[in-house]
Amino acid sequence: MINNVTLMGRLTADPELKYTTTEKAVLNFTIAVDKRRRDDGANFISCVAWEHTAKFIKDFFGKGSMIAITGEIDTRKYTDKDGNNRTAFEIIVREASFCGGKNEGGSAAPAGKPAPEAKPAEDFDILDEDDEDLPF
Repeated sequence: MINNVTLMGRLTADPELKYTTTEKAVLNFTIAVDKRRRDDGANFISCVAWEHTAKFIKDFFGKGSMIAITGEIDTRKYTDKDGNNRTAFEIIVREASFCGGKNEGGSAAPAGKPAPEAKPAEDFDILDEDDEDLPF
């Protein structure tokens, strides 16, 4: 069985990080995902992130930020305050990524938070500018 979903949308509110009684970080948030035709509005998707992913989203995304998430669809049953049985559908987020440019509201950090800096790849050797040894 495969249960994998990838979505791209905008956060509908600033995320609020909470902790369980066992001190695990958890973040509940909603993203607005445009429908196929823009004039059809958007779908509002409930998402849950745990531990490092939750902290990453809290630190670098705010209301209106464009975000790409990968995770799995989960359902849970509960009884509402009126005694009705309900089913909730949500995405359990495994990965979150920046998408869009700063001008599109994609990778700008929330107010008061520094944007992540690009770091040079240290696992690669610098190539010599001399290309005489190349076979083409």
